[in-house]
Amino acid sequence: MRRGAWLLALCLSATAAGAWAAPLARLALVIDDLGQTPARDQRVLALPGPVALSILPDTRHSRELAEAAHQAGKTVMLHLPMDPANGPYAWHPELPSAELERRLDAALHQVPHARGLNNHMGSRMTSQRPAMARLMQRLQREHRFFIDSRTSAATVAAAEAQKAGLASLSRDVFLDDDQSPAAVAAQFEAALNLARKQGSALMIGHPHPATLELLERELPRLKARGFELIDVEMLIALRSNRAMAAHGKAGIYR
Repeated sequence: MRRGAWLLALCLSATAAGAWAAPLARLALVIDDLGQTPARDQRVLALPGPVALSILPDTRHSRELAEAAHQAGKTVMLHLPMDPANGPYAWHPELPSAELERRLDAALHQVPHARGLNNHMGSRMTSQRPAMARLMQRLQREHRFFIDSRTSAATVAAAEAQKAGLASLSRDVFLDDDQSPAAVAAQFEAALNLARKQGSALMIGHPHPATLELLERELPRLKARGFELIDVEMLIALRSNRAMAAHGKAGIYR
């Protein structure tokens, strides 16, 4: 199925479902930095609902976790390192296009079943418009999606994805920049409040102890609180690639 038809079908099914019941505020959740520690990875894999697992390619357990997540019906993502991240897969502005492509090929090989990707770090790389444009065009050809982690206010990644017509999202709330339990809880509530206000929110978290403890406790309670946890690809369909107010104007990314 062509990507446009796929998105349209998701939108129509979501609309049809909403016609029978009052719509809940929607949340989607991505957990980054996976593949490093099996015990933490397994806790993420056990979280209830359609949690997306974003796996670093340069980790010992990346392939094993990607296979397990795929078998469990979870969305697998590549967490692509970008400058200032280092390593054999990291994208840096000074690298030629052929080397960037080679690194992406190698990274995708390490994370089988990746439906899409988001940037790991990348505060300098995601501001490079030509490189971001080429990345989005490639992902479009391969029918993958992109999530802009928005690690920098100067990012143009989401804007280039939108220009390319690529299925994409931008992160709304980081759960754990501050890893203290109180701060993680406050960010989780901020995400819920934002979802109430704009209809949906995309959260990104990491496998820190406070984050995992909160998610294990709170995800099962979401429905009773008036929220629905949905897959990131469903959120892409619901938003129809439009920017939220914090990231653009009239649906267009800044």
